[in-house]
Amino acid sequence: MIRYLGSTKNLVGCVGGLIGVLLHLSGVVGGVWPLVVAGLYAVGALLAPPEKVRLVPVDAVTEAGLLRAELDGLVREVGAQSSRMPEPAVAAVGRIGAVLGDLLERHDALAANPDLRHTVVRLARTDLPLSVQTYLNLPWWFAVKQRAGGEPSPGDELVTQLELLEAEAHRVAERVYAVDVNQQADHTRYLRERDAGEQP
Repeated sequence: MIRYLGSTKNLVGCVGGLIGVLLHLSGVVGGVWPLVVAGLYAVGALLAPPEKVRLVPVDAVTEAGLLRAELDGLVREVGAQSSRMPEPAVAAVGRIGAVLGDLLERHDALAANPDLRHTVVRLARTDLPLSVQTYLNLPWWFAVKQRAGGEPSPGDELVTQLELLEAEAHRVAERVYAVDVNQQADHTRYLRERDAGEQP
């Protein structure tokens, strides 16, 4: 209701109603002036253009906080369901969550590189939860059962998926931290050169 009071439709309708009042005061309309005012308001409100939709983008810090909360929730869920999951999978989810959580703290680096940001968001919001949830949706007795013909069990598939996701998370981390690694290497060279210059 409050939003409507400041809307274009209400403002144009009020102008129409004001015209109706002026027509009454000038004697153009007689005793039916309330109907004229209401009618002109309705016509104005109906003919006014609709409000423009403004999508407010979520800033990087807010999105990172939301993703971090989702990751923490996933890691807690895996911990609660650890008896149903292969032990290597539980450990892998914790490691992947830690890497992605650290990456989400690097707002500037991710904002500067949309490709890296997209990869981190996809890993945290889609790939990791999908792997875990797909496995947990299976009945426990089926998930641990070895399949005929040497096919990998669902537990084996989960461990393989998590290994691939962990490798990808580390590749992204190497790209995000490359600037820091180079800066550290430059500082080491500087210290060696300074030390060499100070020796007699």
